[in-house]
Amino acid sequence: MNTKVTLAGITLKNPIMTASGTFGSGQEYGEFVDLNRLGAVVTKGVASVPWEGNPTPRIAETYGGMLNAVGLQNPGIDVFVQRDIPFLSQYDTKIIVNVCGKSTEDYCQVVERLADQPVDLLEINISCPNVKEGGIAFGQDPKAVEAITRAVKKCAKQPIIMKLSPNVTDIATMAKAAEAGGADVLSLINTITGMKIDIHRRTFALANRTGGLSGPAIHPVAVRMVYEVAQAVSLPIIGMGGVQCWEDAIELMLAGATAVSVGTANFHNPMAAAEIAEGIWNFMENEGIEDINELVGAVL
Repeated sequence: MNTKVTLAGITLKNPIMTASGTFGSGQEYGEFVDLNRLGAVVTKGVASVPWEGNPTPRIAETYGGMLNAVGLQNPGIDVFVQRDIPFLSQYDTKIIVNVCGKSTEDYCQVVERLADQPVDLLEINISCPNVKEGGIAFGQDPKAVEAITRAVKKCAKQPIIMKLSPNVTDIATMAKAAEAGGADVLSLINTITGMKIDIHRRTFALANRTGGLSGPAIHPVAVRMVYEVAQAVSLPIIGMGGVQCWEDAIELMLAGATAVSVGTANFHNPMAAAEIAEGIWNFMENEGIEDINELVGAVL
């Protein structure tokens, strides 16, 4: 049976990877899960300089998921290159670096620094606030999506994945803008903006007031958006959003995703991604499916 999938010329041994921000850069999970079992590891967001993130509290549990307002805390590109890339390079898995920034220049600085590093793909997080445009996220304006995609593509040596925000009126419009800008791959969905209030303390559960909702509660939204994007563009898609089990991953692939990221599930089960990859193998064996790619977009 063939479980290999290809994203912009990069072949993964299986379609399962970790979602950015839920797996660090692999070190935290290395003692629990064999990273060699994963198609790829997607790192936590990396910026040109260290980011402290938001004030605490910045995590809140919700029914069917969680809210986070961590604020992309990270040590910056210098530490990442010195510490994290050598660690990940020990394993037989693809390395996808998630890149964040507050301006086009920020993104390009990180992408250029990674040009000669042994990483396979770059995932560009356009849910970051564009400080030069009043703080609206890059990913909420199709013109900004196309512009940032074109700028990053121009300075990138590796293929680029544009990570789309679901906090928009029409996800297909954003996908088309990224495609027009030269994106190689799309990933979706990022978290959905939400809020939780502590009724006893009469205050917000998060210091930031709002946060990103992830977990099983958003899975049906992710399936719908992956399907809509698959209908709108010809780029390969990495689907994510509330994936808890292999059935969820297969559902996203049937909707049009070539690969699938596992996120919030890692917090309560460090083995989740590896177990999902194994579950897909067993599903293929039981269903007599010879090639995983038969499933991609099979309901379109």
